[in-house]
Amino acid sequence: MSASLNINYRDLMFGMWMAWLVYWTVSALRVKSARQTESTGSRAAHWLPVLVGAYLLAAPEVPFGFLSSPQLPYFPGRYPLAAALVALGLAFSVWARVHLGRNWSGSVTIKEGHELIRTGPYAYVRHPIYTGLLAAMAGGALACGEPRALLGWVLCTYAFTRKLGIEEGFMRQQFGAQYQAYSAEVPALVPFTGAPRSAPR
Repeated sequence: MSASLNINYRDLMFGMWMAWLVYWTVSALRVKSARQTESTGSRAAHWLPVLVGAYLLAAPEVPFGFLSSPQLPYFPGRYPLAAALVALGLAFSVWARVHLGRNWSGSVTIKEGHELIRTGPYAYVRHPIYTGLLAAMAGGALACGEPRALLGWVLCTYAFTRKLGIEEGFMRQQFGAQYQAYSAEVPALVPFTGAPRSAPR
């Protein structure tokens, strides 16, 4: 019975990722033109570990010995929990994408008429798209239960952390003290881990 549940939940998670990908692709057609962007080499340094990480997480099988041997035992609720993480993570990233609107870009850029968004999920974390995707990938790693999935998640975490560091530099250059104050109030990736806000006077 557990194997059957595994297959069903894997199909469900695959469907959620496909729906997310369609939405992401369509939304990318309506964005502002870029005024400043990162170099091609910088983009490659981000996308290469993401692609390797996604392969390790999503491939049905990988020929890597111990990395592809099941290590996480089955326990009741494992696959529903994994699917819930995928659903919540992808929904959080879509919520962020909606609030970001035409300011979004797949690479690090400053848009024409770029705006500093602080509404919706941006009131809780400065990079909610990465927060949501890493949560969804954690769900995939939980469902997989193999060391290669954990390695894939770590690679994606490294890539997103590197990319957000570059984005932070662009944002400080564009918004100066406004972004500095935002950074002091709102954590980068994990909600509710920033410094407590002072009470209004």
